[in-house]
Amino acid sequence: MRFLILLVSFASLLVPLTPVPAPGQVASSPPGDVEKGKQLFMNRGCFQCHNTVAQGGRSGPRLAPRPVPFSAFTALVRQPINQMPPYTTEVMSDGEIADIYAFLLTIPPPPPVSTIPILNR
Repeated sequence: MRFLILLVSFASLLVPLTPVPAPGQVASSPPGDVEKGKQLFMNRGCFQCHNTVAQGGRSGPRLAPRPVPFSAFTALVRQPINQMPPYTTEVMSDGEIADIYAFLLTIPPPPPVSTIPILNR
């Protein structure tokens, strides 16, 4: 068991962290259609694992707000980690990925905990 913990700890040091873009930083992403991206997110089943506003779920990580840079997002869609199936160019075009990414960029952050009455009792 110790070996496994040590191995996982060491592996995490080797994996480079993906920087989170600053708000409004989309220069490296191609233009996309937000409404089409929202429809694709729902119609292609992305919501089933990542939930309807990409906040993450039981089997899919949080995608928004502040998604990873577009190049990392595309790489994860094409060659995912864990249980997600790969979305090859035959299944989802680069333009469709850009549309979904444009939708993710529009998702606002959740409200501060201090503004949610039930959490402040």
